[in-house]
Amino acid sequence: MEGITGIATRMAEIRSQLAALTPPPAVQAAPESSFASALSAATSLQDRYDNGRIPVTALAEVGSTGHRLAAPAAAALESLLRAAQRDGVKIGITDSYRSYDEQVDLARRKGLYSQGGLAAKPGTSDHGWGLAVDLDLDAKAQAWMRANGGRFGFTENTPREPWHWKFTA
Repeated sequence: MEGITGIATRMAEIRSQLAALTPPPAVQAAPESSFASALSAATSLQDRYDNGRIPVTALAEVGSTGHRLAAPAAAALESLLRAAQRDGVKIGITDSYRSYDEQVDLARRKGLYSQGGLAAKPGTSDHGWGLAVDLDLDAKAQAWMRANGGRFGFTENTPREPWHWKFTA
């Protein structure tokens, strides 16, 4: 009996030690429930509205920039911008949510991506879901984004547009 009690006591000690271990902040991932919650919030916009037809009141402002995104993307971008600033990197925002009418205007002015231009077919843009942001990046900021964007749920997903980052958490 004493052997089983000793094993149980040692297992409790090990569990306690493991619980105290925390990975460094740079590699700490958000709890899975946070990602599920973010994905759920973004998906609910897509369930309720058409691309580019999301009311401004259903979007969240990114700090005091005047730019709006789906709430989880806005919160992640705010965190990303604060981290970049702490690292001495300046990142600006040039574009965020685009209404359907703005998508039509952009396609007219810059051409469709499928035809060599820079615009998605109106009604299909990640900007129209409030999930994409165009950033003002110098070489240092671009390198920082490529190294760190994924930690905040952002991916560089459009080959000819290194300024375009999509929230994918």
